[in-house]
Amino acid sequence: MRAAGRRLPAEPGPLFGTAASRPEQQARWRRLVDSLLPEAARTRPDWPVRLDHCFARILLDNACGGPWRESVAPPAWANMPEARLSCAIELGEAVLAGRADLALLNRRSLQWRGSLKPPPAPDGLRDGDLLLRRWRRSDDAAFAALNADPEVMRHFPSPKGRPESLMEARALDRRFEADGFGPWAVEEAGRFLGFAGAMRLMRAMPFTGGERPGDCVEVGWRFATAGWGRGLATRAARLSLADLFGRCGIHSVVAFTAAGNAPSRRVMERLGMVHVATEDFDHPGLQAGSPLARHVLYRLAASDWQALRTGPIA
Repeated sequence: MRAAGRRLPAEPGPLFGTAASRPEQQARWRRLVDSLLPEAARTRPDWPVRLDHCFARILLDNACGGPWRESVAPPAWANMPEARLSCAIELGEAVLAGRADLALLNRRSLQWRGSLKPPPAPDGLRDGDLLLRRWRRSDDAAFAALNADPEVMRHFPSPKGRPESLMEARALDRRFEADGFGPWAVEEAGRFLGFAGAMRLMRAMPFTGGERPGDCVEVGWRFATAGWGRGLATRAARLSLADLFGRCGIHSVVAFTAAGNAPSRRVMERLGMVHVATEDFDHPGLQAGSPLARHVLYRLAASDWQALRTGPIA
């Protein structure tokens, strides 16, 4: 089964629109955290922080998918990779504009750092010999091989190298610490096959509900070729959706993928997801004109999921 949805990267993609030069980007960041956000906090008693370094911590942690100092040497404004700093800036500007929940971003940061207890999550979800579980370091080689396979990655901009794969695996697992759910590692009869699950979209996306970073939850999967053609992606996604709509109390999810990714679209449809053709979009993280740029959007509400599970059998 090919991957569903976006690239699910450990490191976010490029800025929407034209990228600024590196010095311009750094100056934009410093102005945001040194003055704009602290000044705005004076009139926002509902914001959980007031100081510049607190705003920096929150935005950088959420851009990195964990405590930023674990992957970037200080000072962050000078050493942060351009794509991550762009993500942090976008989050800060969304907070200023009232399009992102600062309390949610702060809670995720504090949970990653151990200052708040993360939401409880089960050790795993099982359907016969199919197991969804937390990630292990022993998954690294198989996940790197999956991400290096051109056939698996043909609906992505390019295959991934081992360092990028390891970074992605760590970031995916940390989603559980931040939100209580995430993309589960999937194994069948003890063999790692890939992942399936959900994650909060932490960058604005050009469809209804995607404008506010952190509000929208995406479901997706990526399987090695050994897991294709046997319904495993559908089974794994169903387990994840049942957990999301039940234990986690998520009200709705989206899935999106390149328009030509017919196998993933079939999985979305087997799950009962509905294609909303009027909301199909060009992915802002891909170059304009790329054959992968056009994406299709599918939606599923918890109420519809429950009706599908309890309705009459045709």
